Amino acid sequence: MGPKPLALQDLEAYWTKEAGPQKWIRVCMDTGGIAAGARQVHQALIDARDDWMLDIHIRQTGSLGLSYADPVVVVGDASGVTGILGNMDPESARELMRLLGNGGRALLEDRMIVPHVRGRSFSGPPQTMILVKDTNAPHPEDRTRFFQELIREELQVHGLADQVGVYRAMDMGLYQKGICMQLLPSRVTYSNVSGPDVRRIIHESLGEGQVLEEMLESGEDPQERIVLRHCGHIDPDELDDYLCAGGYRGLKRALLDMTPEEVIGELKTSGLRGRGGAGFPTWLKWRNTREPLAERKIVICNADEGDPGAFMDRSVLEGDPHAVLEGLMIAAYAIGADKGFFYIRAEYPLAIQRVQRALDQSRAAGLLGPNILGSDFSFDAQVRLGAGAFVCGEETALIASIEGRRGSPEPRPPYPSVKGLFGKPTAINNVETLAAVSVILDRGGEWYAGFGTEKSRGTKVFAVTGKVRNPQLVEVAMGTPIRNVIEMCGGAGEGRRIKAVQTGGPSGGVIPRGKMDTPVTYEGLRELGSIMGSGGMLVMDERDSMVDVAKFYLGFCVDESCGKCAPCRIGGFQMLKLLEKIHAGNGKREDLDTIRDICHCMRSASLCGLGQMAPNPVLSTLRYFEDEYLDLVDAGGQAKRGAR
Repeated sequence: MGPKPLALQDLEAYWTKEAGPQKWIRVCMDTGGIAAGARQVHQALIDARDDWMLDIHIRQTGSLGLSYADPVVVVGDASGVTGILGNMDPESARELMRLLGNGGRALLEDRMIVPHVRGRSFSGPPQTMILVKDTNAPHPEDRTRFFQELIREELQVHGLADQVGVYRAMDMGLYQKGICMQLLPSRVTYSNVSGPDVRRIIHESLGEGQVLEEMLESGEDPQERIVLRHCGHIDPDELDDYLCAGGYRGLKRALLDMTPEEVIGELKTSGLRGRGGAGFPTWLKWRNTREPLAERKIVICNADEGDPGAFMDRSVLEGDPHAVLEGLMIAAYAIGADKGFFYIRAEYPLAIQRVQRALDQSRAAGLLGPNILGSDFSFDAQVRLGAGAFVCGEETALIASIEGRRGSPEPRPPYPSVKGLFGKPTAINNVETLAAVSVILDRGGEWYAGFGTEKSRGTKVFAVTGKVRNPQLVEVAMGTPIRNVIEMCGGAGEGRRIKAVQTGGPSGGVIPRGKMDTPVTYEGLRELGSIMGSGGMLVMDERDSMVDVAKFYLGFCVDESCGKCAPCRIGGFQMLKLLEKIHAGNGKREDLDTIRDICHCMRSASLCGLGQMAPNPVLSTLRYFEDEYLDLVDAGGQAKRGAR
């Protein structure tokens, strides 16, 4: 990219650019992937390609969300993705390159991740590959190998051994479905396959082209990737990649075809609510910031992601920083701001690096600075680092931190939309919200409102972790049942039953197994005593003590409290001591009443959301698992209870 600013016709040329290289490989180089060895895999691929002088384009991308499979490699050609492989290492990277160099497919034993989209017919080319996997937990390797050999023997009997290859898959996207087989390239998939079924599949499906409906697994991808639309597909360090994917089309529409009021109206139509946790309507926040008269207004991207186990915002910033920047610029245009900040926690060095690069590239291309795209709109932004204080995710504490003051909340009103950073009207949106804004302005508010429910529109990204088979990022339409989200990740690990799910991080609540069919909406989770939060979803199984869970999250909030107000500072500490007393075997039944009283005091009198919502894990575990507290009181503590 040269120093010459991009004109509108230059952008339009990118948006209509034809497909790229004929053969390509993407290596998911996010923090998780790099920690698992993605850099070594990336270099091994480059070395092997250069050694064998192959015409294959290799590049880095952000995360596909498949954290359980890092390092992840995606293979494709002009027709699209032809293979996704996980748990790669340098040796398997060289083997992959050898296969591709010899005209083969991206098929490596125990590495292949099967897409959720499955076929329903055998129309088209002949079936030349079979993927097999025992999808029952916890240790399916032996049965997978047995059926692989059984399939090969049956192919030999039918004279097809030389025409059809059989490979073990790493993940079929199906769980607790017994032996699963997928035939390629049709993607017809069978589940709960028995030994006798293998002969039928080879004879009737491969030989005669018949689909065996009684075993067929069909369906589309349960995810709706809107915020994560580019993650794992474009190089986050290259502005060209983002532009070729349609980047900055939403900004162009806002600046050249709409007034600020119309932009706010488009957000109102979309129904987008703040994805940072509170769920406040985005359009209303922008309108409230636009209305005050002021010589300057400011926009801030809140990337101070501090929930334990949460990595949604980090993944978006590392995988698609320009989408967030574009959303920030649209917000600035809507409210009349000319200055913006990315407030990113310092523990995210790769996200910081990629956001700074996106700012530098956009500035050099004329997409930041004066008179953007020839309009009257001028805007610039910079990065500010947070020092890891959880409370600085709260808006007024974040503002204090940027100003160089101690990061502690301030009473509201006045709200930041009236008196924010440096006393100026300020709109603060989180990473996921802004990433959605850019595509909403591109595709329209009505399109976005077509996802989700009446009161909770669009999609939500969740970081599903804990006692789950395949921890990962998922993005689903609002209204998807909690159970479905967990099942996308394989359910509970090690063949155990799910006991509860905790949403919303330290400020969220625990949801018992019996409530798993509750739709993921702001209202639905609130009725259960939890919150949406920024998107953490921690799965717990039968081994987990709910008292321990409540004690852990409360201890986190006590440590992270700024100490400014007494209800949070004193109430949280007192409640933690009571939980420790019960856990140690010195508790009394009346202590539970005292805990409830403290919880209600903190919720009604704390200054900010940290103190107001810190009791949620305690109240929700008391609501659904009070028997565990009473058992500890009656048994004389955790140690004595375990010895009974």
